[in-house]
Amino acid sequence: MKATGIVRRIDDLGRVVIPKEIRRTMRIREGDPLEIYTENDGSVVFRKYSPVGELSRVSAEYAEAMNRSSGIPIAICDRDSVIAVAGLPRRDYLEKPILSGLSGVLSTHRPYSAAEKNGNVTVTENGGEVSYLSPIVSEGSVIGAVMSLKQSGKVSDTGSEKKLVDTGAYFMSSQTEI
Repeated sequence: MKATGIVRRIDDLGRVVIPKEIRRTMRIREGDPLEIYTENDGSVVFRKYSPVGELSRVSAEYAEAMNRSSGIPIAICDRDSVIAVAGLPRRDYLEKPILSGLSGVLSTHRPYSAAEKNGNVTVTENGGEVSYLSPIVSEGSVIGAVMSLKQSGKVSDTGSEKKLVDTGAYFMSSQTEI
């Protein structure tokens, strides 16, 4: 754990204000759920809660199945980082923070197609350009995305690729509502 040097008092309703600098650095937005942990040494730890992250094992298996059936690299992310990847080196993507361009696409609440937008959206600092993305929606909020990634030298079949990714996003959405 890293000390910040910031001290806050609990108010009469039991609330603590998380400083703006920490919220910005940790990408905590208004309304984001935080999970509370306690340690044996008396520490209290707040972690961003990710419903998609709770399904990391299922996400990894589903991404692997999608990749094996189609040969297309697949990544699944929550609002902050990549939680599953198949068809690409895991060390370059898994648990890496997503870039702001991808966060912007998620905030639109709509599918994204690089072919239709004539643009490039990169997943992480290590690369990986999104070919097609479908948001994972739970209770009306985007909590992540399933995406196919561009392959060098290969043209993707956008029709079947879209169906595959849309199906994955729908499946992941249904798993968060169980």
